[in-house]
Amino acid sequence: MEGLSVADANLVVYLHPSKSKNVSQAILRELGSLLFKFNETFDGVLLAYDVHILDKKGKILSGVHPYFALKLKANLLLFSPKPDMIIEGKVVKLCQESIHAIVLGFSSAIITAENIHGEFKYKYKDGEELFASKSHKRHVIKVGTMIRFLVKSFDEEMLHITGSLMPAHTGSIRWLDRNLEEISEIDRSSMKSRDRESLGDKTVDEGSTPLSHNSYIKKSKKRRIAE
Repeated sequence: MEGLSVADANLVVYLHPSKSKNVSQAILRELGSLLFKFNETFDGVLLAYDVHILDKKGKILSGVHPYFALKLKANLLLFSPKPDMIIEGKVVKLCQESIHAIVLGFSSAIITAENIHGEFKYKYKDGEELFASKSHKRHVIKVGTMIRFLVKSFDEEMLHITGSLMPAHTGSIRWLDRNLEEISEIDRSSMKSRDRESLGDKTVDEGSTPLSHNSYIKKSKKRRIAE
């Protein structure tokens, strides 16, 4: 899934002397306080980390509060969704006006009606609400469905994503993965068909010179002059 990345970071953690007896635990608490929050330094939401202490002995900092500093080497897993990225989430609520999903178990996402492709039609069937494809009857989105959608915006403070189901290859992940090759073949066939139709519909006005006929017209003129 797009938006996920792994980064190596050199960090410095400042600890109070009262925590010197159990430095490892204190460091884990400090880093734990950063989890599932957007961090401007990392330019993303910290999801997980693996840390190694580089300094066996921390450097004491002079001042009113004599904190000591420890240098760390950390491997970070970050989530940073940007506009036009394709990400995945689980549908938790659905109505005629919108689809609500949870991404990676912590970030909420909403796809409003104007961002749902006209290919999907809202239905109320067997006591549940759903969006069903008009072209593919088995392509259904309902509560519990894992969906693939486009990111339109990301609220870093609220960790809220606004998404879209307008682009091709968005919708139910299960259906897309099973029918991806078929969809691609249908898209290629439809494009070729449209190209053939557009070429067949073209007419040449009198006095006009289509690029594809330049060489033919020039040869015709030469023959007339020779005659």
